[in-house]
Amino acid sequence: MSELPRVTVVGAGLAGCEAAWQLVRRGVPVRLVEMKPGKYTPAHHSPDFAELVCSNSLRSDQLTNAVGLLKEEMRVCGSLIMEAADAARVPAGGALAVDRAQFSGRITARMREHPLAEIVEAEADAVPEGPAVIATGPLTSDAMSRAIAGMPGVGTLNFYDAAAPIVMTDSIDMEKVFRQSRYDRGSDYLNCPMDEKEYNDFVDALLTAETAEVHGFEESAVFEGCMPVESMARRGRMVLAFGPLKPVGLRDPRTGKEPFAVVQLRQDDAGGTMVNLVGFQTRLKFPEQRRVFGMIPGLENAVFARYGVMHRNTFLNSPGFLDANFGVIGRKDLYFAGQMTGVEGYVESAASGLVAGLSLAAALKGEARPVLPGFTALGAMGRYVSTPNRSFQPMNCTFGLIDPLPVDAQHKRIRKKAERYAAVSERSLQWLKAQAFVKA
Repeated sequence: MSELPRVTVVGAGLAGCEAAWQLVRRGVPVRLVEMKPGKYTPAHHSPDFAELVCSNSLRSDQLTNAVGLLKEEMRVCGSLIMEAADAARVPAGGALAVDRAQFSGRITARMREHPLAEIVEAEADAVPEGPAVIATGPLTSDAMSRAIAGMPGVGTLNFYDAAAPIVMTDSIDMEKVFRQSRYDRGSDYLNCPMDEKEYNDFVDALLTAETAEVHGFEESAVFEGCMPVESMARRGRMVLAFGPLKPVGLRDPRTGKEPFAVVQLRQDDAGGTMVNLVGFQTRLKFPEQRRVFGMIPGLENAVFARYGVMHRNTFLNSPGFLDANFGVIGRKDLYFAGQMTGVEGYVESAASGLVAGLSLAAALKGEARPVLPGFTALGAMGRYVSTPNRSFQPMNCTFGLIDPLPVDAQHKRIRKKAERYAAVSERSLQWLKAQAFVKA
């Protein structure tokens, strides 16, 4: 075989690093272009690759959850992101949460040390010539956004995303909180219990707090999974109590009862020195965050390591522009990956990079690109972004996207949801493990 061409991967986030990794592990040389540390977006702070800008959680790690299946499929395919996440894991009950610095640091080192990876620290402002993966993320620079928007068939859209604040663990009043995971699944979370009056006072404060201006912000343009806590409060007084502050599955050991509402705090680093407020994405001004979130029992004197922020995200109108492997229709050597394709979430973004990388590697080596069926999470996700619909919006991986199990000869189906989802996961993983393309 003749020497393989070098692939340009633009963007060293989760999707770009995963795409680059899938290419180099299959013998394809890569030029990984990243504008940090010379230039940062408003949401980025670390010079390392694959920086987690919002939560430190990669969500459920259970095979009865669709994103848990997606992670396991990625592990089967030799995912760099999952390798780093498993190595940087911190306690989080049934979820996979990571120490941010260890996670990003491991990925950065693996990419910089690989002999087939060339790292270029520069801002890309044009669509690359030759084979490429564009994974510049939802915070793509203005110059690159203009270049992408100029491609035939592109329709770009925007939505708004938010990050939750992080506080120092030693600034929490431990006399007022208790340690417990829901439904007695360990003790990985700190819980700040509220009685009815405390909850109502907190909601009142949220409703009157001053918010930061975000250019072009409209509540209807916010992705549901990252809805600011103050926006949720405006939907109804009890929305938070049935949402991120729901007390279900928790019992205050001091009273033996379920609190009226609970704010959960999740460990954010391996040493346990920081925690983030679960579900507390916000665009409140920084002084207002100190004031309002200081009303939460146990956080009266909290020291903020990072305040919550909000920023605009950009994504493509992918159906009709991308195929199910995240390749550009009409240009066989160009792929997109990450949240800008219309997948939503850390894991989904990395997974799209995995599919793009292994697909482009196969094409460059003269092999057939993998065809991922809709009964796999990877295949269902690619099908979603490539299938036309009337109102294309970013989507997390759910079992609703994955082909259901066929009914048996008697037209019966597994009635218990957990058992049914476990069977869906088993079917996918058995098929995936038998495929030659997963082995580099």
